[in-house]
Amino acid sequence: MAGLALEGPNPDVDVLDGINGLAKDAPHWVNKAMEYIGEYGLIAALAVLCLVAWWSARRKPGAPSAVAGLVWAPLAAGIALLANIPIRAFVERPRPFKDHAGLEVLIPGKSDFSFVSDHATLTMAVGVGLFVAHRKYGLVGIALALAEGFCRVYMGVHYPTDVVGGFALGTAVALLLAPLAQALLVPLMTAIGRSKLAWLVRAPGVEAADGDGGPGEGSRVVAAGGSGMAPGHKERDKDLAA
Repeated sequence: MAGLALEGPNPDVDVLDGINGLAKDAPHWVNKAMEYIGEYGLIAALAVLCLVAWWSARRKPGAPSAVAGLVWAPLAAGIALLANIPIRAFVERPRPFKDHAGLEVLIPGKSDFSFVSDHATLTMAVGVGLFVAHRKYGLVGIALALAEGFCRVYMGVHYPTDVVGGFALGTAVALLLAPLAQALLVPLMTAIGRSKLAWLVRAPGVEAADGDGGPGEGSRVVAAGGSGMAPGHKERDKDLAA
């Protein structure tokens, strides 16, 4: 299929020229920094953000459910990237530097198709996935995704609509499949919380919430009551005997 770029006045190309024009006037070290940030840095920052969110979620009541929501964020990104494979093959849009001379291309040599942007898809899927699980971390993640989209256009490797399409794809996957993902992941995380790998979903020393079935939950009741009876029941029996 022919690419989406058309001849004549094109707002997509105009925005590309405007943002990429900043790279033409920027110092060399700025462009090198943008190259690293746009290709690797923001994705690495999102990975660190996911780890921080996971570490925090382990310390809260109902940790398995919270951790399940966070696990969905990178899984959503993976599914969105897989969904992008047939989209790219169908649209077959060339990279902007192949159709428009004069761009400042910070990473030359890319030969795959342009629509939609993998980087924009991945980062927005993670950001929205985090937002579903935790608003604060999600807003940071979405901000990093927006920065990633800007970088891809600045670097001259994507049209703005490639980025917008990636944002839409990542958001759709993260939101539409979230209920199904939670239905599958919450029982899995709860089961892990009962195993020797419980530290993955609950920090040591954090009490299991009702229904989590944390390891040793039944034994704590037996130890407290002496014969499998909760302390409150034992006190009520004493009062009746008196």
